[in-house]
Amino acid sequence: RGRPTSHRQFGEDVAILAGDGLYAEAFRHVLGEQRGDPARVLAAVTELAAATGVTGMVGGQYVDVTGVQGDLRRLHELKTGRLIRVSVEGVLLLSADAVPEPYRRFASELGVLFQIVDDILDVTGSDEDLGKPSGSDERHGKRTYVSEFGLDQARRLAGESHAAARSALAEAAPSGAPELERLTDFIATRSS
Repeated sequence: RGRPTSHRQFGEDVAILAGDGLYAEAFRHVLGEQRGDPARVLAAVTELAAATGVTGMVGGQYVDVTGVQGDLRRLHELKTGRLIRVSVEGVLLLSADAVPEPYRRFASELGVLFQIVDDILDVTGSDEDLGKPSGSDERHGKRTYVSEFGLDQARRLAGESHAAARSALAEAAPSGAPELERLTDFIATRSS
């Protein structure tokens, strides 16, 4: 945030290569450095591959760039939402055979919340804060919560998503999860 994106600073070709390299590095790091039961590490890596592949981010990006119409929430659950979701679920899979349903709901809602707020910031944020030109989603004809529902309704949906994420987290961790609570609140209130 507040700095030029990689493709602006170094060119699209280098940015694509950096993304490919980071993707491979993520798998190398998890497989080479993550301690624990090999079956659980493999489950977490499998979830990471699914989240980044055609049933996750790549599939969501395809729907987005081809202009296929469909449910906006589902689109964003596949894109950024799926990456955020795997960051929660992958950690849980390292210590359990399955992700408890309340954590699944929390992680999914957290991803959608991030995207709604990101759509709002694209309209309300400054170029400097965003690290990209504000209004770029509209200029590129992207479907966003703001373009489909308007700014006020998008803000209301963000509030509902924040409440749903906090509710699911409270169910998942009845004794509290301060770091995840702070992260959820940060995502809801971020300004860049």
